[in-house]
Amino acid sequence: MTHAMTNATLRPVARALLSVSDKTGLIDFATALSKRGIALLSTGGTAKALREAGLTVRDVSEETGFPEIMDGRVKTLHPAIHGGLLSVRGNAVHEKAQADNNIRNIDLLVVNLYPFEQTVARKAGAEETIENIDVGGPAMIRAAAKNHDGVAVVTDPADYAAVLADLEANNGATTLALRTALAAKAFARTASYDAAIAAWFQQQAGNTLPARVITAGTRELALRYGENPHQEAALYRSNDGRVGLLDAKQVQGKELSYNNINDADAALECVAEFSGTAPACVIVKHANPCGVAVGGTLAEAYAKALACDPVSAFGGIIALNHPLDAATAKAISAIFTEVILAPGASDEALQIMAAKKNLRLLLLPGMPDAKAQARIVKSIAGGLLVQTRDATALDEITPKVVSKRAPTEGELADLRFAWRVAKHVKSNAIVFAKDGATVGVGAGQMSRIDSTRIAVSKSLDAAKAMGGDTPLVQGAVLASDAFFPFADGIEAAADAGATAIIQPGGSIKDEDVIKAADARGLAMIFTGQRHFRH
Repeated sequence: MTHAMTNATLRPVARALLSVSDKTGLIDFATALSKRGIALLSTGGTAKALREAGLTVRDVSEETGFPEIMDGRVKTLHPAIHGGLLSVRGNAVHEKAQADNNIRNIDLLVVNLYPFEQTVARKAGAEETIENIDVGGPAMIRAAAKNHDGVAVVTDPADYAAVLADLEANNGATTLALRTALAAKAFARTASYDAAIAAWFQQQAGNTLPARVITAGTRELALRYGENPHQEAALYRSNDGRVGLLDAKQVQGKELSYNNINDADAALECVAEFSGTAPACVIVKHANPCGVAVGGTLAEAYAKALACDPVSAFGGIIALNHPLDAATAKAISAIFTEVILAPGASDEALQIMAAKKNLRLLLLPGMPDAKAQARIVKSIAGGLLVQTRDATALDEITPKVVSKRAPTEGELADLRFAWRVAKHVKSNAIVFAKDGATVGVGAGQMSRIDSTRIAVSKSLDAAKAMGGDTPLVQGAVLASDAFFPFADGIEAAADAGATAIIQPGGSIKDEDVIKAADARGLAMIFTGQRHFRH
């Protein structure tokens, strides 16, 4: 037999059960409840903390008539607790069962869970991690949330104020609107908690792509809008453990937009390829690198990156792999820039940037691990497309020189540099590089030849901006994210002035491509691995 819930809007709170791992704000909240005459029921460490604060508390074991056992693993899993949470108010059958079994209503449940995610984040051992899987907490939360018509459930200390305000405004009762909102938050919390546990077990079992994939995130920032003003958007934190934008401190500037965040992440992922190396700078526009360089100083790296495409760099995103210094800050402040990301900044650099009120300056605690494995999830109509990150680097594979001429030492260094950058350029990707800097980038075209032409054209524009008339790609090397399907791509590269090429290989026309390279005196390397980025 099923019974519909009553439609009562207000529910008086006479008894509250509090059992929390995070005791932030607990004493003030419990004190306010007690002053309203609300009886407090609690467990273990929470009860101890409340008593030490001078509050009167009834132990759950008194309520159940059964002691906490097995080191506290079993304490709230009892009909006296779950009956008090699940009983439908005003239902005669439920009320008789309560009377027959001495079960009293619990009107307010305050629970936050064992810190499983934090335990995993600090890389605790398996035994400790498993011990931090909460069982009774999620069971009570789900029971109270299901029965939100009669019970208010609080899973986040940030909601204490809202509950107290509701009680104050309604003479000690909670509204259905608040209880419903709290129930939605409660189910989201248990879902994300279980997602974290499932992910840990899958990792332990080595299941990269399991039969059931669960994604979860916690909203960190509500955005003004999405890619376009008519779209809604928010920024969520995941549990993949990688350093990223969410760990950055924004020290100045307007709030970040959806597009700022998307572009900034692209810049950060690219500059992370150069973590632990010489000073490096990445300039991104519309999620594509338009200038990347390494240099003896950060200012030199920025100048070289800017020279690749100074037009696109206007209003761009800049990511640095070393702390922002005064010289680089002065150089960057000469043009309009939306966002700067850096692992720290000098006091002088901060003072220089403070004059640019709208510029967003984000300081990171470190660089993301470019080689860390994680899942990438993309939504499609009716489903999710899931893959692992493209986390491999050139030093983890065995490139092969396929041309008659091997690259010189200088060409090889630039080929390695260009290959790192090509990994972060949208396909079809063509990257020309010279002396540790991009000198031409072609991105996102349907034809690889078109990407090559765009890169050459932009390099000519850049040369003209510096007062020259020779495309910067003259004497440069070229990286292609995927194989050249025909020899015409090699001819175009040679005509542009390229001296060496790095590409995956694997085309049925590879023999023709190699012959074309040899005929033009090009050195060419096959990596055996492509870097599509759509």
